[in-house]
Amino acid sequence: MDKLIINGQKKLFGEVSISGAKNAAVAVLPAAIMADDICIIDNLPSIEDITSLFNTFEKMGIKCEFLDKHTLKIDSRNLENVSATYDEVKKIRASYYLLGALLGRFKKAEVSMPGGCNFGSRPIDLHLKGFKALGAEVTVTEDAVKLSAEKLTGATIYMDQVSVGATINVMLAACLAEGTTIIENAAKEPHVVDTANFLNIMGANIKGAGTDVIRITGVEKLHGAEYTIIPDQIEAGTYMIAAAITGGDVVVKNIIPKHMDSLSAKLDEMNVTIEEGDDSIRVISDKPLKNVNVKTMSYPGFPTDLQPQMAALLTVCMGENIITENVWDNRYQYVDQLKKLGADVSIDGRIAKIQGVKKLTGNSVSATDLRAGAAMIIAGLAAEGVTEISNVKYIDRGYEDVEHKFKSLGADIKRVKVD
Repeated sequence: MDKLIINGQKKLFGEVSISGAKNAAVAVLPAAIMADDICIIDNLPSIEDITSLFNTFEKMGIKCEFLDKHTLKIDSRNLENVSATYDEVKKIRASYYLLGALLGRFKKAEVSMPGGCNFGSRPIDLHLKGFKALGAEVTVTEDAVKLSAEKLTGATIYMDQVSVGATINVMLAACLAEGTTIIENAAKEPHVVDTANFLNIMGANIKGAGTDVIRITGVEKLHGAEYTIIPDQIEAGTYMIAAAITGGDVVVKNIIPKHMDSLSAKLDEMNVTIEEGDDSIRVISDKPLKNVNVKTMSYPGFPTDLQPQMAALLTVCMGENIITENVWDNRYQYVDQLKKLGADVSIDGRIAKIQGVKKLTGNSVSATDLRAGAAMIIAGLAAEGVTEISNVKYIDRGYEDVEHKFKSLGADIKRVKVD
């Protein structure tokens, strides 16, 4: 088991380059196995979730080869296995994309119940509703989901609530269905668009990705392709927030600034200077931080995946700050850990009230999930003294070389092995 040890109150300066988007990569890789062909995916983040998918693919009989640290060659020409019920599948939430991919290509699938971070009810009923609308029979057991269909037929599917996972999963299956599928109230997140772009390069016919209505005209088959994953919006936001809390001056490179608009606007409101480049954002935090209110929403609103990191920043913004979580019903499990560092936070349902304190003080804390782990790093960077973070396995699921990137900016952070 690893721990991260941070000696805080070091201002961050310099440049940091952002890796490929985790949330896009874990959808694009399952999409790649829909072609009876070879795909090459570049700019993959070197993280545990990608390792879990790689191991799953190999166990399914897919030939996979890393051409370099961030480029994966996927050869699924001999794939016949439609069952993915391995331990690796249970480790990550996005394993459910194998359902849509396998259903689309083979008209049947069996996939273990997805795992990942646990912060409240995260059912896949919208996914299953979409598969049923396309003509699939769905069987759910305690351990797995089974799908089968004689054929898939396009349908109009209204998402009862905006769901990135369900939008992508239905889009995957619908690519190889007969006729036209319309997804209404679709998610608009950048990784939905990235997955659609990749599928279109493979020969799919998808229009409207990035809007709330997506039209998919089914095709007979998909072919191989080469594709580069977009930069990670959430990793970028994490380093932007870290620069803000430490009073730093950091250039976050290899990003799409438009994807950061909701965070950039909020940081600007807090008295942080934001300078946008073509593929970078400079964050300068040299003035007292102002208190703000934050509401998480589906894209282009403020991302729920940046909510814990933002909460860490707000702990040192004097006055009352309010966060309203509109996406998940229990994403405040990390708050007790922030309190160990001296934060003043109270929770009432989906609302967190944060009274800014003059300083945080180092302590031993735990990462309760992926983004909560990032929040602990951010709080530890600002805290006086030493902060020890356990359960680093959660952080490694979504952040590549996290301690090395922070070290390059001047942070006093190291990883140690513990029993």
